[in-house]
Amino acid sequence: MALTHELIALLEPLVVQNGLELVTVEVAGGQRHRVVRVFLDREGGIDIEAVAGANSWLSEVLDEFPRLSGPYTLEVSSPGIERVLRTREHFERFSGSHVVVNTVKPIDGRARFTGYLVGLCENDVVLEIDKQEIHVPFDAIERARLKADFDTAAERDGTHR
Repeated sequence: MALTHELIALLEPLVVQNGLELVTVEVAGGQRHRVVRVFLDREGGIDIEAVAGANSWLSEVLDEFPRLSGPYTLEVSSPGIERVLRTREHFERFSGSHVVVNTVKPIDGRARFTGYLVGLCENDVVLEIDKQEIHVPFDAIERARLKADFDTAAERDGTHR
């Protein structure tokens, strides 16, 4: 199992127990010095106090995790405006949003899809791209994230310049 998946499995119950949502975990760097990024959120958004508080209890758990032997840097953060979509619940919650989806291997000749998230249909993520519905198998998704769409948002609320 990949280190990232192991860390998600390790941390998710702890994060939920503390009233937060684990958006995702990223691991960067090599064996000599890794960077572990933990992205957290909660209903209504996460603030700096919650991030700082989570840093201490996440650090305690990670310090005991054998696969992280050696030096590492822990970065705890909010998911940001272009947050990662990792779980089925994420895809349901952010229906209607502009997204970018990358797949493990090409589907119909492409591995990157940019469009609007319609939602889930059984085991597929459904996207609207150029007024067509595209079905991407959930298990084929390597990475998905919201895409900041400032022009469309401004047009919708009348602030477009």
